[in-house]
Amino acid sequence: MSVADEHDRPNPPRHGVKKGLYLIPSAFTAANIGMGFFSVMESLRGFQLLGGTPDLVTATSHFDNAAIAIGFALLFDMLDGRIARLTKTTTEIGIQLDSIADVVTFGIAPAVLAYVWGYGATLIEGTKLHRFAWFLSFMYLICGAFRLARFNVQSSRPRILAEGTPKVDKKYYVGMPIPVAGGLIAALVHFAPSPLIYYGPEKAQLYSALLMTLVAFLSVMMVSTWRFSSFKTVGTRVRSMRVVILVLSVGMLIFLFSQYVLLAIVIAYILYGLLSRVVSVFWRRGDAKAEAKLEAKPVVRS
Repeated sequence: MSVADEHDRPNPPRHGVKKGLYLIPSAFTAANIGMGFFSVMESLRGFQLLGGTPDLVTATSHFDNAAIAIGFALLFDMLDGRIARLTKTTTEIGIQLDSIADVVTFGIAPAVLAYVWGYGATLIEGTKLHRFAWFLSFMYLICGAFRLARFNVQSSRPRILAEGTPKVDKKYYVGMPIPVAGGLIAALVHFAPSPLIYYGPEKAQLYSALLMTLVAFLSVMMVSTWRFSSFKTVGTRVRSMRVVILVLSVGMLIFLFSQYVLLAIVIAYILYGLLSRVVSVFWRRGDAKAEAKLEAKPVVRS
């Protein structure tokens, strides 16, 4: 074949750009894992500085960095799924990788952070209470992993689930999402990054007990059947200027007052889910009583 014939041949279609789109969600998932690893390393470094002669100032900086890393991981976790859906590049391996990333970033990292920043340094090592605190961090991780496994099963095989399992609804999550649970721990540490031993023995014991209660509560809520809104439909149907302004306003508030706004957002989300469940229970009871009264009412025959 001559050189002229070779130049006359049409160029083969290029699929590199299209195939490259599949790498974008995975890149955000990889960034999620990276933030989780960075958070664990920062937590361990801060815990090292609490031994011997404590360096509370430097340790506080490391704990704050660990919490901020979880916050960035939460952002990456929200973006990878939305980008995959918008570009129609959702893959099975991407779904599984996302779950593994969530176990690392919102399971291991918050469990380690809660331990080293909170009760791990304040409780006397070797005591029953200290071992119980260690157990709570472990249970948080196990419950989070179970929550992700249940979500994957419900999403991939909703028709062959056992009878009595809640139906899959894309508008809601069954059980508290593990990013929300990890985000609450991270937001709490970011709000007050000084380790609990900074507040003195008595207050540290009290705060440790409250933190242990919070970790236990989050663990139970993750494996519960309470429904929490997914907000997946927000901004997909109506793309108005009000939505853009709202997103920009929240982003600016987070940039300026991250310590307060992030904690307020996570608490508001959790309270919304809890109050919605309570209201729905009382609403169903009211409907059941009304139906019972109608059935008990005698029928007047002409």
